[in-house]
Amino acid sequence: MSSKPALSSELRRLVEARMESTLKGIEDTLQRILENQEMLLEDLKEGIQSLEKSFSLLSQKWSLEILYTLFFRSTMGFNGLKKILGVNSRTLSNKLRILEKHEYIRRIIDQGPPLRVKYFLTARGRNIVLLALPLLYYSSS
Repeated sequence: MSSKPALSSELRRLVEARMESTLKGIEDTLQRILENQEMLLEDLKEGIQSLEKSFSLLSQKWSLEILYTLFFRSTMGFNGLKKILGVNSRTLSNKLRILEKHEYIRRIIDQGPPLRVKYFLTARGRNIVLLALPLLYYSSS
């Protein structure tokens, strides 16, 4: 049992170091952009409004849970997602439709028989999961 907390502590330090490095890289890049090009307040406002729409969608109940489940399981059917998440069919169907509309996930239909629907992350969905991880980490610490 003592090795598990040590590993968890070690992994935590690794995650913190990598996130710190990533954040520093983003900050340096932003500073270079600001130094080399004039950024108008209107441009920033448009970017923030776009970001707010994404945050609004992702902060809705089940959205991130669905994305993280697909991240760790690659491809899943509707019933598999329903079972793992413990969500009712109507809610899951609505959330999957919205996430597909915003191109975070894609749906494949196997004609069967029986007819099966599988879901997987798009590149955009995978990236949003990876970008949300530091936010989840920081909000929980």
